[in-house]
Amino acid sequence: MLVSRRAVLQYAAAMAVSPTPLLAETAGQRIVSLDYGLSSTLLSLGLQPVGISDLADWGRWVVEPEMPDSVVDVGSAFEVNLEILLQLKPDIILTTPYLDELTPRLKPYGKIIRLAIFTPDSGPVLQSAIAATRKLSVEIVREKEAEAFLSRSEAFFDHCRARLAGKDLPSIALVNFMDARHLRIYSSPGLFHNVFERIGVRNAWTRQSNFWGFETIGIEDLAKIEDQNARLVAFDPVPPDVLPKLADSPLWNRLPFFRPGHLSILPAALMFGMVNEAVRFAGLLTDLLEREA
Repeated sequence: MLVSRRAVLQYAAAMAVSPTPLLAETAGQRIVSLDYGLSSTLLSLGLQPVGISDLADWGRWVVEPEMPDSVVDVGSAFEVNLEILLQLKPDIILTTPYLDELTPRLKPYGKIIRLAIFTPDSGPVLQSAIAATRKLSVEIVREKEAEAFLSRSEAFFDHCRARLAGKDLPSIALVNFMDARHLRIYSSPGLFHNVFERIGVRNAWTRQSNFWGFETIGIEDLAKIEDQNARLVAFDPVPPDVLPKLADSPLWNRLPFFRPGHLSILPAALMFGMVNEAVRFAGLLTDLLEREA
């Protein structure tokens, strides 16, 4: 995480760009966000939410940007604390289609703005996230800030691609270990796959996923990867018993990923995110591949 943040800051300085100054709120802009991706996007557009859902896990899954200490936790996205919502008096409540069942309960507390990023017909998630960023910016009158943020993000993707250009990169199978027998693997049309394409990395898992960008498979399914030189990259947190159990697994020991140098662990990155989360992942992956190329 520290390496990635340093890379982002160094590149921002080199490109003479500055993050949008953060404003606690402006008139009519008291916003509660019930989605991590929308919350991080608000921060990047220079507007601090007054409350977000699931704040306690922000530092575990989102990490960057940091959420200001003054932001209030409104509870789980599925069990919003309505008393806290009443006290916050939001002008706007940001939701997604995933929370549609909650909408009737939220309507008395503020204007509902529903932004779709992950839907069956939304297509590539990164493009959907960019479109949602622009829609959000219109709603909160931050169009200039949104374009500046998106330009900085595109410049960072270009920088990552340039850093990796000309290197003999392996194809990557990107996973989260669920346990020693099952994992979540990422592919098209997901956010992480879109980052692969954007920075010039090949995805070793070529099968189409669900619209969230992943599918759950058994360890044995990794044998279906045709590229025998592919590298397995797993996100933290890895359950503590997984690697010891894999070391004793005859099946795992027959897979190419058992070989030294074919399994790497990345810090956590949010797959259910938007542009900020794509930028974080691009930085983490570029740092890893540059070190190990």
